Formats: sequence, C-alpha cells, structure tokens
Amino acid sequence: MITTQAALETKMLLRNGEQLLLTVVIPTLLLVLFSAVDIVDTGAGKSVDFLTPGILALAVMSTAFTGQAIATGFERRYGVLKRLASSPLPRWALMTAKTASVLVTEILQVLLLTAIALALGWSPHGNPLSVLLLLILGTAAFSGLGLLMAGTLKAEATLAAANLVFLLLLVGGGVIVPLSKFPQGAQDVLGLLPISALSDGLRDVLQHGGGVPWGDLGILAVWGVVGLAAAGRFFRWE
Repeated sequence: MITTQAALETKMLLRNGEQLLLTVVIPTLLLVLFSAVDIVDTGAGKSVDFLTPGILALAVMSTAFTGQAIATGFERRYGVLKRLASSPLPRWALMTAKTASVLVTEILQVLLLTAIALALGWSPHGNPLSVLLLLILGTAAFSGLGLLMAGTLKAEATLAAANLVFLLLLVGGGVIVPLSKFPQGAQDVLGLLPISALSDGLRDVLQHGGGVPWGDLGILAVWGVVGLAAAGRFFRWE
C-alpha cells in the first residue's frame, strides 16, 4: 500500500506544472544564470563550484518544504487527507509514502542538476557518504517544517507563507549570496537556519573537500527532530 501510494504521490507531483517550476525549472535557471554571468561575487575559484552545493540545497528545500507544504495544505483543505485517513492505509503509512515521493523527486533533481553543473565545468570533491547524510537530514528537517505548516495553517496561508519563506531563504540562506556578505550579527543568526546548514555543509564537502561537517549535521538534526515532532503533535487532518 505504501509503495502504491508513493507512486501515486510521485506521479501527481511530476504532473503538476507549478510544482515542476518550483522544484526543477527555478533551480536549473539559477544555476545556469549565475554560473554564466558574474552577478554575485562568490570568492576565489569558479562560480559553479560555489553555486552548485547551494542550488542542491535549494532543490531539497523546494521539494521537501515548499512543494510538500503547498500540496499537503490543499489536500487537507479539500478533504483528501480526511478520506485517506479513513481508508485501510494507516496515517503513518500515508506520511511515509509522501516522504518516499519527496525522496524520489529529490533523486531526479540531484541527477539533473549534477549533470548540468558538470557540463558547466563543476569539479566536485569530498566523500559522497557525507553528501548523502546531509541530504537525508536536510530532507527530514524541511519535511517536518513543511508538514507542520500544512497541518496547522489554512491552505491559502500555507501557499503564501511557503513561497515567502522560499524567497527569503533563497536570498539569505547562503544559496547564491555568501553569508560572509552579511553583517556579523546576521551571519550568526542565518547560520542556524536549515538551508544555511545544508548549503554550507554541502559546500564544505563538495567545494573544499572537507570531512564530515558535524556542526551542520547537528543543526539539521535538531531542526529535523523538532520539526517532525511538532508536525506529529499539531498536524490537523481536516
């Protein structure tokens, strides 16, 4: 049942034009544009080496947080979740299927963005296992926050808030603009955000060839535990 529901969730996601714009088109355009045009000072080295880890983090956020929050919010509004909750599929299995759908979409995103980045001259370094761990914890963190928003706010409010958060974190989360460009006080606060931890962690590994970024993993783990626990506690099915 979980596999069937996950396949259905994935098909619905890939058929949604707005979701594809958010999860595929926007990250791809940002990667190509900012790699080809010297708009933002990304420091020494090629722009694509700095940008690709941040765009990968953005792709995770767009799917696990923004896309999932909006889709789940409207499913809740139209009574889809209520009907599914009364079906033989347990509620935990439904959430598991949604998570599996998010992971499948992210795999497709990572493969696409990696191919484009390599074509643009990206030279990745580091341990793939560290990258995988960062992506998994990042997905957990953003999924918890997305489900919390979708399960507590009205659908229209979720739509507005999710898109606003996406834009704010795109600018202030170290995705395209380095955190070093912000004042020191702002850096300390922004560095605790999940998008900043995921971007910096991926950048430490893929750009600088660093070891396991335990600090960034710790931040993502805290966000994941808090977000998922809060979603489980406050999520309303109708």
